[in-house]
Amino acid sequence: MTGEPSARKGTTVDDMVRAIAEAIVNGEWLPGARLDEHGLAARFEVSRTPVREALSQLAAMGLVERRPNRGAVVASIGDDRLVSMFETMGALEAACARLAAERMTVVERARLEEAHLASANHVRTSAVDAYEAHNARFHDRICEGAHNGYLAELAMLTRARLAPFRRALFAHPERLSQSYEEHDAIVTAILRADAPGAEAAMRAHLAVFDRRPDTAQRPADAVRIAPRPVP
Repeated sequence: MTGEPSARKGTTVDDMVRAIAEAIVNGEWLPGARLDEHGLAARFEVSRTPVREALSQLAAMGLVERRPNRGAVVASIGDDRLVSMFETMGALEAACARLAAERMTVVERARLEEAHLASANHVRTSAVDAYEAHNARFHDRICEGAHNGYLAELAMLTRARLAPFRRALFAHPERLSQSYEEHDAIVTAILRADAPGAEAAMRAHLAVFDRRPDTAQRPADAVRIAPRPVP
């Protein structure tokens, strides 16, 4: 394998999943490349047990395949398949946003808005990791706010499988500000209990992924960040 991520002592399973996923998404490890457990264990200074767990999680994401007599290899995900997965994620999360606008409690709405406004500082300081963590929790809050456990489970599972590809978009600094503005439209609709508006805003937010990867990852036009008044 070439282009392997740097190792550090004390690496966790989550660290390995993220590092290997990013190497795959960035094209450092090509489809069909063998992921040797011994090599990965040495690379990350861990035993083979956490390596197996990391590879299992990557297989669940669809980034790794387990083949007879070859062990784990980098999976091949075609553009059409990837676009279909993003399209499904958009439909599921749009449905969650619609229900959240109808069903979120007063406390849930207040916490959603508070977290959203606080995230503007991450955008201003270009704190990609911090915004990425906020973004994940933002979408979780909306899925939970739909108060439909099965729908939330499907949406979160699909989003988790696509996490490495979604993360690549935040490599463009302009995407942070655009994401914030799109979140703002979603939050505004939910606070107003505007179910159709929340659904449409979420679809628009996730539409950036609903195309070929080479198009989806182009830098978006920068937009100004300005806290809005509470509706």
